[in-house]
This record gives sequence, C-alpha cells and structure tokens, in this order.
Amino acid sequence: MAKRKTRKAGARRPKRSARKTRGAAGAKLPKDAVTLMVILRAREGQETLLEAELRALVSPSRREEGCLTYNLHRSIDTPGVLLLHEVWASREAHAEHTHTPHFLRWNARKDALLASRDGTFWKQVV
Repeated sequence: MAKRKTRKAGARRPKRSARKTRGAAGAKLPKDAVTLMVILRAREGQETLLEAELRALVSPSRREEGCLTYNLHRSIDTPGVLLLHEVWASREAHAEHTHTPHFLRWNARKDALLASRDGTFWKQVV
C-alpha cells in the first residue's frame, strides 16, 4: 500500500492553475453574449419524459462552439416545471444551435410533452 504524503502543519495546498470557467458566477460575459431563460411546463403524465428529453440536450449543447452555459433546473415548488438557463456567445450562436441534430430531435418531440413554454432572451447589465 502506497504511503500518503503529509503536509507540514500550516502548509497551504498549491493553487490549481488558473483556468477559465465558462459561465462562472459574477464573471462578465462577452459583449455579444445573450442569456436565454426558458420555463417549460409538462403535460400531465409527461413530467418524467420531458425531463429525460431535456437532459438529453444538455451534453451536446454544452459542446457547441458558442455555448457558454447550458443548465437544466427543476422547480422545487411546482412538479413538472423545468427551467433551461442558457448563455450563448451571440444570438447567432443560438440560431446555429437550433439547426443541430439534438435540437431538431427535441423540436420534433416537444409538442407532445409540453403544456406551455415561455422563453425570453436577456443581456447582462453588470
């Protein structure tokens, strides 16, 4: 069994190299960046399937060139309500996102799953 290295009392752990984190809290976004907040309400009985479909969007969307943040949230107060919080480098980057295979798959299935959808674009002020 390998021995663990022990630190001297009072010694600090070395800092990790500074690395850019996309969408870090408090970070100033690029000038053309847009935030999209989408509230989605599932049709009755479709809550689990809606969440599964939205979860399937997360990884491929995060890998897209213009995606800065792509997070899915579930309401703790209202069952069947989900929130997509997306930050894109530009409105054009989001437009490109709507032509990807994973988005087109979602677009073809969404009507059967959704009771309502409300999406709004935002620009960062500070």
